[in-house]
Amino acid sequence: MAKYTEEEIKEYISGLMERSRKAQAIMEKYSQEQVDMIVAAIAYGMTRDDVCDELARLALDETKMGDYKSKVGKINKKVKGVFYEIKKMKSVGIVEEFPEKGLRRIVKPVGVVGALVPSTQPEMIPIVKTLFALKSRDSVIFCPHPSGKVTTMRTVDMMRGILKKYGAPEDLLICAEKISVAVTAEVMRQCDLIVATGGKAMVEAAYSSGTPAIGVGAGNACLVVDDSADLEKAAYNTLLSKTGDLAAGCSCDNSLIIFDKVYNKMLEELKKQGGYLCTAEEKAKVQKAIFPNWPENHVLNRYIVARPVSAIGELAGINFPESTKFIMVEESGSGADYPLSGEKMCLTLAVYRCTDIDDAICIVNSNQAYSGAGHSCGIYSTNDDNITKFALETRTTRCNVNLANSIANTGDWGSGHPATCALGCGTWGGNITSENIQLKHFMNNTWLAVPIPPVVPTDEDLFGDIEFLS
Repeated sequence: MAKYTEEEIKEYISGLMERSRKAQAIMEKYSQEQVDMIVAAIAYGMTRDDVCDELARLALDETKMGDYKSKVGKINKKVKGVFYEIKKMKSVGIVEEFPEKGLRRIVKPVGVVGALVPSTQPEMIPIVKTLFALKSRDSVIFCPHPSGKVTTMRTVDMMRGILKKYGAPEDLLICAEKISVAVTAEVMRQCDLIVATGGKAMVEAAYSSGTPAIGVGAGNACLVVDDSADLEKAAYNTLLSKTGDLAAGCSCDNSLIIFDKVYNKMLEELKKQGGYLCTAEEKAKVQKAIFPNWPENHVLNRYIVARPVSAIGELAGINFPESTKFIMVEESGSGADYPLSGEKMCLTLAVYRCTDIDDAICIVNSNQAYSGAGHSCGIYSTNDDNITKFALETRTTRCNVNLANSIANTGDWGSGHPATCALGCGTWGGNITSENIQLKHFMNNTWLAVPIPPVVPTDEDLFGDIEFLS
């Protein structure tokens, strides 16, 4: 990686910012119709079969993470899902009126967005962030991860070509070609809003940059299977959620907490779906492959992230059967002494046995207090009491019921979560927001207020229905 002086970095980023701000100033004057046309062109152009194919292959070749089918599907579904949701939204001028309050909401751009892109999804994330930004009349400077820079640059270059074709400034989208931690830090310092998707260090840097930031927390999705669940469906959904893009996404299942009454039956269903249950000796080898420096630190081995089962087996010294689609390890504890209770970002699933819903909630909260606080959890159940209690007592922003977690979380045609590429985890996860990052997060509001007839409540109106202690 090239070395740059502090002065060289400042000068380089200042040049990018100047170009970006000039482009943004032009788009800020666009009508709603002009904005909508540009956004539609990006969504349409970037979901063409040939484009999805090229970007998926490029990402696989460069990062060696994930799988082709998942990447094509992810680009196609997430981009179309976002466009479907924002297509008819107003993002220019007055967008809402509240006559009874004398208020009107006017939306305005935030300016230049600094978009941090992780190596796990260098092809899809830039497109989704572009849709949100351009719909808001923002410009974007992308900071790619060194391991995914070629893919991210190609993705941005394709979108710049679409902008040029439709007469919009190409510099609405710029990808930093000089790549280093210092370069990214300077982009974060000079931009107007940071949208950080990536690891803990990246998100913490965004929040400490001094620039308004939207960061997202780590994943460590924990799913519960109670004794009323459709076990066959739960096992199939686990397969889908665990193996999508070879577990590259933060929403893939990391732990499965199973009621004792159905524990053995559920394990058999998981085995039918390609799950391999490790022996105690194999579990120790798998843990060592995932966390090679434990207990000194809990840093993941980069060579297991979103890699095939065979790659994990090679590092662990285990010859898994060719039919193995994901690895299962039985676990009984949570926290630093049990590293497999945390986020693993690989095709390994920790399996717990619990007694009842209270025990299950305790395990979920303990696991996520250690790793993935606030991100997501789920339950397979037809018991409304268990479902409600689980949602009320887990400390998460997303609680999915009978859904494949990694598919549902970021928006799906069969789930009501807003389509996105970034998931806020609330204060539990050290984030400013506890919802999916959406269009509204890329714009500012001006509230226009006019006089209204005053309504002043009496004390009777305020307190008459309350019985106070004497």
